[in-house]
Amino acid sequence: MKATIYDVAREAGVSIAAVSQVMNGKGKISEERRAEILKVMEKLNYQPSVIASALTGKKTYTLGLLVPDISNPFFAEIARAVEDQGHEMGYSLVICSTDNKDERVERYLSLLQQKSVDGMIIGTGMDNKEMLKPLMDRSIPIVMIAREMQDLALHTVVCDDFVGGCMAAQHFVALGHKRLAILAEHTKVTSSRERVKGFVHTLEEAGMTLSDHHVRNCRYTAEDGKREALELLELPPAERPTALFCCNDMLAIGALQAAKQLKLRVPEDVSVVGFDNTILASVTDPPLTTIAQPIEPMGKKVVDLLLLELKKKSQDKQRVVMRPELIVRQSTGAPGHVE
Repeated sequence: MKATIYDVAREAGVSIAAVSQVMNGKGKISEERRAEILKVMEKLNYQPSVIASALTGKKTYTLGLLVPDISNPFFAEIARAVEDQGHEMGYSLVICSTDNKDERVERYLSLLQQKSVDGMIIGTGMDNKEMLKPLMDRSIPIVMIAREMQDLALHTVVCDDFVGGCMAAQHFVALGHKRLAILAEHTKVTSSRERVKGFVHTLEEAGMTLSDHHVRNCRYTAEDGKREALELLELPPAERPTALFCCNDMLAIGALQAAKQLKLRVPEDVSVVGFDNTILASVTDPPLTTIAQPIEPMGKKVVDLLLLELKKKSQDKQRVVMRPELIVRQSTGAPGHVE
């Protein structure tokens, strides 16, 4: 028999009103007590009507997450971190892949509003920030992760992408590389732009320059990374880069595939650095040197900020910047010989 609110109240040793308050996010109930009641609801598999809650203006305990592509391991790991933290707080997650296309972003924003999600987490690039205005006008909480919307007052959780780009360049310079190139994402992707800026800035400080021809904008896929890397690595030996900085791990995997196709040795003929440190980075051949993002803490923090918005306890918008880390593996070495 399907559990009722009366069953939950009896099992938890509280009143029906207390259970209702937990479901609706109201009342003066401690977080500890709220968590206990939520655990009882889960134990009994109690599922209040989301439709009824939406129609009466109550919480649905669902959150929306927009990412470019859930098949990209970085966004899959972000989604898992967000889902785990949301689950801890009694929320379910609806995940939408946008391919960084504004028309898909707009369609999913409309869909999530129809589903009456309590709040949205935006982790995708978009050109038209006006798409978020209807949500803000309706006071639907929005937070950003791994992306920024600088002209809008929104909570934002990002990795320090500029510093990450600096770390990659410093690593190459320390190894003695002189001819370098970048595989970047689309210019609408703020994180990729910052990584390129940090990389170029560090090279300039070292007295080195990077031609526009050696900065390639790609989609975020391994296929795009391979195609652009092939063009760079097929240049005459005197022009061919000895080091490639890839603005995500998928592009780096494409670069490794290109090197293999051209029978170039990694890292003896070309060194490759990725960005993200997804699970793929440790299983490539050779294992990938990469800039690690603190994925789990980012996912946890963005949910916490969204819940602050839902409780109306947040006034000033926070921009939380987390520091990346260089993880050195076997895909980088001094030019001409193994590290």
